[in-house]
Amino acid sequence: MNEQTAVLLDVQGLQVLYGKVEAVQSVAMQVRVGQIVTVIGPNGAGKSTMLNALAGALPPVGRQHGSVMLAGQDISILSVEQRVALGMSLVPEKRELFASMKVEDNLLLGSYRRYQAGERQYADQLSIVFDLFPRLKQRRTQLAGTLSGGERQMLALGRALMAKPALLMLDEPSLGLAPLIVKEIFHIIQRLQQTGVAILLVEQNARAALQVATYAYVLEGGLVTLEGAAAELAHDQRVIDTYLGLSRTHAE
Repeated sequence: MNEQTAVLLDVQGLQVLYGKVEAVQSVAMQVRVGQIVTVIGPNGAGKSTMLNALAGALPPVGRQHGSVMLAGQDISILSVEQRVALGMSLVPEKRELFASMKVEDNLLLGSYRRYQAGERQYADQLSIVFDLFPRLKQRRTQLAGTLSGGERQMLALGRALMAKPALLMLDEPSLGLAPLIVKEIFHIIQRLQQTGVAILLVEQNARAALQVATYAYVLEGGLVTLEGAAAELAHDQRVIDTYLGLSRTHAE
C-alpha cells in the first residue's frame, strides 16, 4: 500500500460483542484514499459483522468498542445516516433493493440524503452509474424485482454510488452469482477505483479479491491473522493452502 497516500479509514481496536460472544476481536486496519483493500476469511469469521460495525448498522443486541476514524473524524458513535453524510456507503450482502420500484427510482433513492441536504445536483451521479452499468440504463424503467442476480448486484452498487461516497464498502458482491457475472462484477470494481472512490471489499472469493485489491487482511475467528500487499498474500503458502487451492480464478 502506498504509504504516501492519505489514510481515509483508520480502525483501531475494533471489538464487537453479541452478549458475551466476541464476534470481532481488537481489529486494526486502514484504507487509504482511492485504494481497494480486501478482507478475506472463512464463513463465520466476523467479516460482515465488522462491516456493519464500521457502517453503524449493528443490530440492537450488538455492542462495539474501539476507534473508527473517517478522513480524520471520529465516527464511532455516529448513526448510519451521519456516516453516509460524511462519505461512507455500504452495499450489504442481501443488496436490500426495492423490488416493486423501477431501476431508476432505486438509484435515485441512493441520492436522497443529498437531496435532503439541498444539493441542487443531487442526481449528478446518474450518468456515471449508467456509464458503468449500461444494462441498468437499458432497464431504467424495469422493476428491480425482475432483474437477474447480476443486474441486482449492479443496481446495489449503482445506488451506493449515487451518494457520492469517498469510501464504498462491499459485502460479498460475488455471492450467488455465476462465474461469468462474477468476472464482470470484479472488472466493474476495478473501474470504480478509477473514479477515485476507496473500496473496502469483504469477499469469500479470495482469488478474485486478491487480484483486484492493493492490500489485504485475513480475518479468522474475529481476529486479523495475516495482512500485507495483496500480491504478496496471493503467493503466501498458507493463503494458497487455505483459500486459493488449485482452482482457476473466475476473475482473470
